[in-house]
Amino acid sequence: MGKDYYKVLGIAKGATEEEIKKAYRKQALRFHPDKNKSPGAEDKFKEIAEAYDVLSDVKKKDIYDRFGEEGLKGSAGGGGGGGGGRGGGGHSGQSYNYTFHGDPHAMFAEFFGGRSPFDHFFAQNGEENMNINDPFAPFGMGRMGGMGGMGGGMGGFQRSFKSHPGVPHRAHERKKDPPVMHELKVSLEEVFSGCTKKMKISRKRLNPDGCTMRNEDKILTVDIKRGWKEGTKITFPKEGDETPSNIPADVVFVVKDKPHPVFRREGSDIIYPAKISLREALCGCTVNAPTLDGRTITVTSRDVVKPGMKKRISGEGLPISKCPEKRGDMILDFTVKFPDRLGQSTRDALKQILPP
Repeated sequence: MGKDYYKVLGIAKGATEEEIKKAYRKQALRFHPDKNKSPGAEDKFKEIAEAYDVLSDVKKKDIYDRFGEEGLKGSAGGGGGGGGGRGGGGHSGQSYNYTFHGDPHAMFAEFFGGRSPFDHFFAQNGEENMNINDPFAPFGMGRMGGMGGMGGGMGGFQRSFKSHPGVPHRAHERKKDPPVMHELKVSLEEVFSGCTKKMKISRKRLNPDGCTMRNEDKILTVDIKRGWKEGTKITFPKEGDETPSNIPADVVFVVKDKPHPVFRREGSDIIYPAKISLREALCGCTVNAPTLDGRTITVTSRDVVKPGMKKRISGEGLPISKCPEKRGDMILDFTVKFPDRLGQSTRDALKQILPP
């Protein structure tokens, strides 16, 4: 008669693909030897895997439905009377030479996406009180109610199960790695005008098998907005390394000002060091200050300039990030250069001129 794969899975001939998946899910959970310690559970578990291997494959299922296990496995001649209600006609010597060489544990792992459902189905307050006839009862979803569309994945279950040969072991729930931080250095001219930066990162990515990894490079595009302040963060979600045991980290770029040959920055203001002589400090001076957009501003002072004195030029700084049509100020930070030495005659003259 041969094996009746439909009977093994507890379904009728003509079952849909989804019904076959649900039947395998139920029976595999019921007879998995890690949880079912009854004699023969291991053999039954393998038999369930073989039945699913045949009925989930369109070509194997078609041959099995027409010629039974004998035709599927290449038995010569003979009628195919048993197995899933198949007809009794002979297969005219046709054969497929099928043999189940698969690892039922690996099939189980692949079906459940490499994650174990046992922590959810079995362990409840330390007791194995799962209803093996209805493994979804602990969720209040008897007979798969409310769990449609799960396909073969069961992707919501994140815990690990005991490893078997060929089955990857996952010891912990997948957790998201902490953010990967990178400095993004920009010049004051780039902050003034805005720009686009292309940042190349190297990272690990999972291959389609879900276990092995590859190294790859990726270009991330960062649009620097006018007036962005130092410390601004730009986040690219889940662009970090990907492994079988983690959720990729976010990649975060933090804006950092490049040292400028002329200016230094204070928020939206820029500081220009104006160096003048002692004579200019006392008698008046004219300062030609450059701007970030290539112009030159002429500032004249007739007042006495003391060391550390500052003069503010409105609207000549960086754009204000929240309102880029407005700008901060340029601040002239005066430094008075004193002479290294004075001749005696100069000293005498200054004593007569300068107030006590």
